[in-house]
Amino acid sequence: MIKKSFSILGLLLLGAISQAQEIKFQEYDLPNGLHVILHQDNKAPVVTTSVMYHVGAKDEIENRTGFAHFFEHLLFEGTPNIKRGEWMKIVGANGGTNNANTTDDRTYYYETFPSNNLQLGLWMEAERLRHPVINQIGVDTQNKVVKEEKRLRVDNQPYGNIMTAIKEGLFKKHPYKNTTIGKVADLDSAKLEEFLTFFKKYYIPNNATLVVAGDIDINKTKEWISDYFSTIPKGAPIVRNFPKEDPITQETVMTYYDPNIQLPAYLYTYRTPGDKTRDAKVLDMVSSYLSNGKSSVLYKKLVDQEKKALAVQAVNIGEEDYSVFAFFAIPMGATTEGTLRADIDAEILKLQTDLISEEDYQKLQNQFENQFVNSNSSIEGIASSLANYHVLQGDTNLINKEIEIYRGITREDIRDAAKKYLNSNQRVIINYLPEKK
Repeated sequence: MIKKSFSILGLLLLGAISQAQEIKFQEYDLPNGLHVILHQDNKAPVVTTSVMYHVGAKDEIENRTGFAHFFEHLLFEGTPNIKRGEWMKIVGANGGTNNANTTDDRTYYYETFPSNNLQLGLWMEAERLRHPVINQIGVDTQNKVVKEEKRLRVDNQPYGNIMTAIKEGLFKKHPYKNTTIGKVADLDSAKLEEFLTFFKKYYIPNNATLVVAGDIDINKTKEWISDYFSTIPKGAPIVRNFPKEDPITQETVMTYYDPNIQLPAYLYTYRTPGDKTRDAKVLDMVSSYLSNGKSSVLYKKLVDQEKKALAVQAVNIGEEDYSVFAFFAIPMGATTEGTLRADIDAEILKLQTDLISEEDYQKLQNQFENQFVNSNSSIEGIASSLANYHVLQGDTNLINKEIEIYRGITREDIRDAAKKYLNSNQRVIINYLPEKK
């Protein structure tokens, strides 16, 4: 979705939170299984209404990839009470903004309005859940939109297929092997009935979390939520039983060709535990220590001092079932893949052998404190965090206490995580090369 800015922007800025503070909330379930989270903040007349559905790319079946992302677009087509093409107009005419996004694990829709339009936001999200119009006209229209998005963001973007390569390398059984945007051929061959079946299975109250955050009256909000959502029928329970990946016990090498690049990139990728685990949070700190900012270990060594790389990064990509830890490097001049690998491995070995300095440890703690404050610095950010913590972490109050987990991570934990997960026999090396003409 393309995000549009309206007059609400000024109100959002007024609603920013300047420092970390406890995020108070209430949560409860409707009889149909819809989970509701309410956060009251009356400092600015702004409210965000959002719904997160626990459905993402991993819920798609073989040869029908891209459905979850497709629905991110399709569910803006309208309802019996919102004419086709009117969704954005209604939001804009009432001083609001709206958007949606999809990952491998969930799909998220939201509107932010001046708080006197809260009832409108609730009605629109209830309309989307109760009876969206899913017909061939909408499917054909959004098929063209998704194709254009894929062309611009992936197919014609330099290094745009990095995640495609990583997923192909690390996942053989689990549906994480597919990308969120999916394959055009799968969407082209899908029938209307298949889209209707996907909606009926996953877009149900008992697979959804409604978050209302901002300038609200709690009792009135509960009354409206009951009015609009409680009569939507509960769906059949969703059972997930994804195949488990075999451990990686031997280093492998693969090659991926990209027609949009002139310089190669090299990736060293590891499959690591899902984002709910404490180890995933330790690996967040490992990646930040190695490459967050120009003073980080890898940037300072390979880019700044020795001029061996144009770019280098270590990232920990957290997902619900598995995470991905990956090093990415673009060589400078005649620097070889072997040289980059040796230098990265040397830094991994240091992490596995020695404790990082107390100064670097305090720097990491400061970085994560800052990230924590920034993630909850707006009403939209708080709404998103509340939904993510409940749906993907299973604990809404992590919005307040997750920072304590990071504060509790020790230098020894960082060393031990590197020793446990970042060994050469546990990785896939990806040579990401320019396509030969």
